[in-house]
Amino acid sequence: MSSAAPAPAPAPARPVVLIAEELSPATIEALGPDFEVRRADGADRAELLPAIADVDAVLIRSATRLDAEAIAAASKLKVIARAGVGLDNVDVAAATRAGVMVVNAPTSNIISAAELTVGHILSLARNIPQAHASLKAGEWKRSKFSGVELFEKTIGIIGLGRIGGLVAERVKAFGTEVIAYDPYVTSARAAQMGVRLVDLDTLLAEADFVTIHMPKTPETLGMLGADAFARMKDTAFVINVARGGLVDEAALDEAITAGSIAGAAIDVFTSEPATDLPFMGHERVVVTPHLGASTGEAQEKAGVSVARSVRLALAGELVPDAVNVAGGVIHPDVRPGIPLIEKLGRILTALAAGSVTQVEVHVAGEIVEHDVTSLQLAALKGVFQDIVSEHVSYVNAPVLAEQRGVAVRLTTTAESPDYRNQLTVRGALSDGRQVEVSGTLTGPKQNQKLTGINGYELEMPLDDHLIVVIYRDRPGVIAVMGSVLGDKDVNIAGMQVARTAEGGQALSVLAVDSVVTAGQLEEITERIGAETVRQVDLTG
Repeated sequence: MSSAAPAPAPAPARPVVLIAEELSPATIEALGPDFEVRRADGADRAELLPAIADVDAVLIRSATRLDAEAIAAASKLKVIARAGVGLDNVDVAAATRAGVMVVNAPTSNIISAAELTVGHILSLARNIPQAHASLKAGEWKRSKFSGVELFEKTIGIIGLGRIGGLVAERVKAFGTEVIAYDPYVTSARAAQMGVRLVDLDTLLAEADFVTIHMPKTPETLGMLGADAFARMKDTAFVINVARGGLVDEAALDEAITAGSIAGAAIDVFTSEPATDLPFMGHERVVVTPHLGASTGEAQEKAGVSVARSVRLALAGELVPDAVNVAGGVIHPDVRPGIPLIEKLGRILTALAAGSVTQVEVHVAGEIVEHDVTSLQLAALKGVFQDIVSEHVSYVNAPVLAEQRGVAVRLTTTAESPDYRNQLTVRGALSDGRQVEVSGTLTGPKQNQKLTGINGYELEMPLDDHLIVVIYRDRPGVIAVMGSVLGDKDVNIAGMQVARTAEGGQALSVLAVDSVVTAGQLEEITERIGAETVRQVDLTG
C-alpha cells in the first residue's frame, strides 16, 4: 500500500510593510515583491494603532504621528521610514529604546529647496507675487511693481553646503557675483565653485540678496537678527528656506519697518503653521507655507529612498540613512563605538571652529579584529553634523567630505596600552592647526568616556554639555570659571584639568547641565585670558 506524498512545507511568511500615507507608485515598486504591503490612514489614530500592531516596517510622511504610544503598540516593528527630511512627527528616542530603526530621505529635497530659493530671489527682484495679486484683483499698476535685474547683483550665501552650492550654481547663470560665508569650507573649495569666500560682516555689507542655508543649532538660532540687519544695505533682501528660527522674526519686522532692509522671502517659521506674523504684513515680503520639499520629484525621490532603506534594514544590511542606529551586519563589539566616535567627531568640529582639510580616524585595541569601517562613517557624520544645513547620514558624510576637499583615512592598531579599545578622531585644519579627540567605552554598561584632547590626557564621562578651556596654568583660574557660571545659574556637573607642566599650558573640560551663552563664554575668556574657550552641545 503506497503512502501519501508529504504535504509541501508552507511558504515562509513575508515581512509586513504598512503604508500609512499616500506615497508614489514608484515607492511600492521600489519595495518589490518580497513584502506583504498593507495600507492604513496614519492620521486616524483609531485606525493606526491596531494596524501597526504586527507589522515589520511602516512608511509615513508628515501626517502620521509615531510617538511612544504608537511604537509600544507595534510589537514586531523594526523600521520606521519617513519619506522626507524632517522627523518632527517621530519620537526617535522612543524608537531607539525599543530597538526600532528610524530612516528618512535626507537628500530627496535638495534640488527642490535650491530651486525654491532661486524662485524667491526672482520674486523679490521683480515683485512677481504682489503684481500677480494686484492684477487678479482687477488693478493695472505697472509702475508700482518696478523691480531690479539680478545681472551684476551680489548674492550672499550663508552656508555653502549641498543646497547652498546648488543655489550658487544656479544664480551664477544670471550674471551675478556670488559670495559666501561658511567657516567650514576652504577657500580652495569655494573657488572651485566660482564663489568668493568672505567673512560674515563682509557678506552682510556687500550682498544685495542674503540667503541662509545653515543647520539650526544654538549658535545659528536668530543668526539673522537686529545686528545683522543693521549691517546690511537698505536695498537688500533676506531669504530663508532652510530652517525656522534662523531669522529672528520680530527683528525682521522691525528692520523692514525702519527701512534697514528692503524686504524678505520666508518659507520656514519658528512655529508652524504660521499665518499672521507681523512681518507678513509688509508689501515687500513674500511668504510660502514650507514648500521646500513640495514637488512631485522630491516626494518620489523620498519614497523610493526610504523603500530601499526598508529593504536593506529587513535584510539585516547596513542602512546608510539610518537616523538613530547604523544598522546592518556590524559586529556586536564594534557597534557600541558608533555613537561614541560620532560624538568625538562633533567635539572635533566644535574645537576646530574652522575648515577641516583632513580627517583621520584611528582605532586601537581588540576591536580591530573586526570590520571597523562603520566607525569611519560615524566619525565623519559627527564631524559634519553641526556645520551643514542638510541632514547628515552614513551615506552622505563621505560625499560631504569629498565636496569640501576633505581627505579621509582610517588607521588601526591592535596596541592600546591604556584601554581595551580607544577611538581617536584627528583633524588637520586649513590654518595649519591640528585637533585630536579620543574616547573609550568602559564597564559592563559600555559608558562613554572622553580620554584625551590635543595630547592632554583625561578620563571623564562624555556628558551632553561640555566646555573646553585652554589657558596658562596658575592659581585661581578654576575659581573664576566656577564663579562666572555660578553667577549665571549654570551648574557644573563635573570637571577635569590636565596640564603639560606646572605653570605651563592647561586644559579644563567642564560638564555643565545646560547650554552656556556666548556672552558667558566671552566673560570666561576675558577674565582668565584663555587661549581657547569652546562649547560642545551633544544633545541635537
